[in-house]
Amino acid sequence: MTYLAELSRNWRPLLAATIGMGSGMSVVGVITSTIAPTLLKDTGWPMAQFAAVGSLALLMSFVFPFVGRLADTIGVRWTALIGQVTLPLVYLAYSLMDGALWVYVTIFAFHSLICVTTTSTVYTRAAVQHIVHARGLALAIVASGPALAGIVIAPLLNGYVEANGWRASYQAVAIATAVAGLITFLLLPSDRPAGTAAAPKRRAREDYPQILRTPAFWILLGAMLLCNLPQTIILVQLKLVLLANGISGSDAAVMLSTVSVGMLAGRFVTGAALDRFNARLTSVISLALPSLGLFLLASSFDTPAVITFAVFCLGFAFGAEGDVVAFLVARHFGVRVYSSTLGLLTAAMSLSTASGALLLSYTLARTGSYDLYLRIVATAVLAGAALLLLLDGRRKAEEVAPDTQPLGTQP
Repeated sequence: MTYLAELSRNWRPLLAATIGMGSGMSVVGVITSTIAPTLLKDTGWPMAQFAAVGSLALLMSFVFPFVGRLADTIGVRWTALIGQVTLPLVYLAYSLMDGALWVYVTIFAFHSLICVTTTSTVYTRAAVQHIVHARGLALAIVASGPALAGIVIAPLLNGYVEANGWRASYQAVAIATAVAGLITFLLLPSDRPAGTAAAPKRRAREDYPQILRTPAFWILLGAMLLCNLPQTIILVQLKLVLLANGISGSDAAVMLSTVSVGMLAGRFVTGAALDRFNARLTSVISLALPSLGLFLLASSFDTPAVITFAVFCLGFAFGAEGDVVAFLVARHFGVRVYSSTLGLLTAAMSLSTASGALLLSYTLARTGSYDLYLRIVATAVLAGAALLLLLDGRRKAEEVAPDTQPLGTQP
């Protein structure tokens, strides 16, 4: 089977996972970042307190391992359904808030706990379990869902928020999310083809010790902890950062679309490169890129061209990260414990994002500026990307079904 033919043959799980990613938790950042300025203006919430709410992503750190395990045991379709039903209800709840910050915090906490079943920990498994030779590109297609959605959502939602307010905007998002979730569920194939015997039940007490004994796990863990510290900027704060750099509201909306364009480019360039070139070096280069954008945002170079380039760098690396982590997990750990392993790493990424939000809240309260925070996390990103150099960079002589190999045998 040729490279592209493998993708064509498995179009259904690819399309389903792409739509699921583009309507799930992965686009919450674009939605929140777009609505946040209007929401803060109407409610009067202090920016530092609103930034601290992002630290509740810490809750996701405890949920991701369970979600990953669930996807490995009951499959993608039924695991994703939990979030597909819950997410529209969460957006509806946001629209009904009375303006008290504690209400927003409560909904956000529930959001963070339940709706993580619509993230890459679950959906990328649909690509990994069906595709081997074109896996990098397949993961890029699935991960492009949020970028494609963001290109449409940012300008449309920005205009809708300004015209109709944040309540109506959350309600519109709830309707769109419900429709997309239904389409995703109907498209996702069964994890076990009809007429085949059920696979032996996996035991967590056997799988997790093997995962933790694999050196690649600890390398990836350290890299993800460092590289995800600035994610709160992209997820929640980016428009506010752009406004602080003297960018107008309308120009900021356009630049938010630039993030999505960068994400899309990062997905496909990195995905194709992972299939064809040294995975270790490709990963290092892709994950180190946001440090350039962060340093530029912290600098005195505030021209629209420079800021747009910086935003593109952030988007590119944010997009590439999904491909890198999923590809490396599949390569080093195989399919059978793919989501269990990815769930642990995603938990670390969530913990890092939450820590970054707390750091941002602290530096904002002390300095009233984003600059110190941007410089700190830019340095951390460089260190995290460099850790991946410790991975075995040799390419395999041939591609084989990864779930037939022992953990840690794939470079």
